Amino acid sequence: MLNKLLLMRRNLVLLLLCCLLITLPGCKKRETPPPSPRDVCTLITIDDLPTDQGSPFKEAKSSARSDGRFRVSQCFYTAMEFSKSVNLALVQKDPGQQNGRSPKDFWKEKFGRYSGETTEHAGDDKRSDGKEEKEESVRPKKIDGIGEQAFWVSNRFGGVLYVLKGEVFISIGLGGTDDEETKLKKSKVLAQKALERL
Repeated sequence: MLNKLLLMRRNLVLLLLCCLLITLPGCKKRETPPPSPRDVCTLITIDDLPTDQGSPFKEAKSSARSDGRFRVSQCFYTAMEFSKSVNLALVQKDPGQQNGRSPKDFWKEKFGRYSGETTEHAGDDKRSDGKEEKEESVRPKKIDGIGEQAFWVSNRFGGVLYVLKGEVFISIGLGGTDDEETKLKKSKVLAQKALERL
């Protein structure tokens, strides 16, 4: 009888231990996974793209990468004539990052020194001097009337429009043979549509 009692007691202890082991993992704090990033191609649709780009668009392909600080999501709108394609990028804080630099901090570092300039003064194509010359050869042109701040950065293909909204910013680059002013106008229209959908 004593052996039977000891055996029942041992089985009860084992049962309680098993129950405890099964329920303990459920007691720890559950971490909510970061929200999945939205598809950047929803910010500008193929139907939004300029019809006067000179070539119909055949597809929009999204991609994303993260460096631990920022998440850069891109949408490449491929035109039938490849050189007339359009690129949209959205830069936001990496969802897995708890603190550190935000895209707005990066924006201040990149464009902060040009923020107080008037549009006319910022458009001067004066070369930077000293070590900044390696960083950029043409001063960004401040663009008024879109987002919290916007800058046009000229390049050999025309330029790229950068627009800040809150803690994120977007960039838009258009291919094709249009002059820089036309590309800027088209970029502003697309940026406005993207900002409305952010």
